[in-house]
Amino acid sequence: MANRGKTAGKKVTAAGKPSDSRAGKRRDRNKRVGARIPELGYYLIVTDTEETEKNYFEGLRDSIPVELKDRLVIKVERAKTVELVKKALEITGQESQYRIPWIVFDRDQVKDFDEIIQTAEKSGVGAGWSNPCFEIWLYAYFGEMPVIMESYTCCDRFAEKFEKVTGQKYFKNDRELYRKLVQHGDEKKAIQMAERCYKRCMEDGKWKPSEMWPACSVHRLVEEIQNKIYPRPWKKSK
Repeated sequence: MANRGKTAGKKVTAAGKPSDSRAGKRRDRNKRVGARIPELGYYLIVTDTEETEKNYFEGLRDSIPVELKDRLVIKVERAKTVELVKKALEITGQESQYRIPWIVFDRDQVKDFDEIIQTAEKSGVGAGWSNPCFEIWLYAYFGEMPVIMESYTCCDRFAEKFEKVTGQKYFKNDRELYRKLVQHGDEKKAIQMAERCYKRCMEDGKWKPSEMWPACSVHRLVEEIQNKIYPRPWKKSK
């Protein structure tokens, strides 16, 4: 009876010991997860599309060599344009020690384009933007970043370029998009070209991303990731 009194009110496990409290389990789980922090980083990329940008970065993620997949992790999430920064901060707030947060979106018809970028940067979130659209960055793989203001024109002309170079139709929902770009284009030269276009806009007095076209900053995210995969041949843009 004395023994029953000691264990009264406590849940007993199969081993005969009181079970951990919820808080205790949570702490143990966090410790276990914390032990698996990727050495090269855990990238959280939040985009406002279900197709092009998402497929592109998931393709980049899948291209990571097998031996590095546990050391460099990329997770792609989706949110409404106006909630990109909020979503990135929300997720990193839950697991902040693992995440390197970025938002990826394009100019298109986004009303508060510059403000979203400023908010991201002030919040410690990287902003990978494209002006006029994401396809202007994809264009760079094929050695061009033509002066185009309208996103729909940019998409149409890129589709023509893509088919001419690859012999295949361009689809925004193509899950093999990244592989095809790397196979038929040159990523390293694309990064260099994108950086030159970015700096040229700055030299022309265009400081706001909404005024900078053709231009993007998404190439800096790609370069940062590639520098971790291939540290010797990939060097920071000057």
